Amino acid sequence: MSAIPLESTVETVGGRAPASGTAERPESVDAAPLAPRARLFPALAAVYRAQLSRARVSRIPLLFVATFQSVGIMILMRGVVDGGSEARAVVAGSSVLVVAFVALNLLAQYFGRLRADGGLDHYATLPVPPASVVLGTAAAYASFTVPGTAVTAVFGCLLFGLPMGHLWILAAVIPLAGAALSGLGAALGLLAPRQELATLFGQLGMSAALLLGVLPAGRLPGPIAYARDLLPSTYGVEAFAHSFDAHPDWGLVGLDLGVCAAVGVVSLAVAAWAYRRAAVR
Repeated sequence: MSAIPLESTVETVGGRAPASGTAERPESVDAAPLAPRARLFPALAAVYRAQLSRARVSRIPLLFVATFQSVGIMILMRGVVDGGSEARAVVAGSSVLVVAFVALNLLAQYFGRLRADGGLDHYATLPVPPASVVLGTAAAYASFTVPGTAVTAVFGCLLFGLPMGHLWILAAVIPLAGAALSGLGAALGLLAPRQELATLFGQLGMSAALLLGVLPAGRLPGPIAYARDLLPSTYGVEAFAHSFDAHPDWGLVGLDLGVCAAVGVVSLAVAAWAYRRAAVR
């Protein structure tokens, strides 16, 4: 049997055999175009729905705790405060405290745990803007405060004999105060170097909202009263408290709500920057 030459087994390309010692190169193939990046608002809605369905079961007991805490504080203050402007301050502060407990305290703990456990890596792989993750999560947490805040406000009005004709102002107080406190809570959780510190910062923030928001401003010492003006929830408390007047100064209410909105924009922007910083480290 005659041997088959090795050269005859080499396939030719274009009628010619490849040169000796050279490897055959495949023809260049154009890369498939990547899908466009998700837009902000559709991505925000998707994150909001996912967070809302995920946290629905686990957050309801905590929301009950926040509501029960605020109602208990009002019952305790009933023995000290009889009525007037101090009663309005107690009811308004206790109602906004529900927002602070969820939007500030729990959100700081959530993002602190997410950063410590490497959960940010999951969101970093998604083609969504960083702002949509922060805003969607903050909106989901703030949504849980609506029933608790409404129940606290109604109970406080009945307890102190306050009018309930202007409780519709909660429709503006809850989202604006929630945005300011949610941005602050998310920023604290993302900027804290350790998960334990994120929990500590969230607890301290809620304690500040409790002491500086529920206690009447006229009974606070001077330096602490100035610190009260630095707390974002203070302006939501003031706006809600002014609505209990017989003839509310709606210009002043709008000014307080405008401050809440401005602080919310700044705090959420800082939280989005903190998210990008934590996701790439």
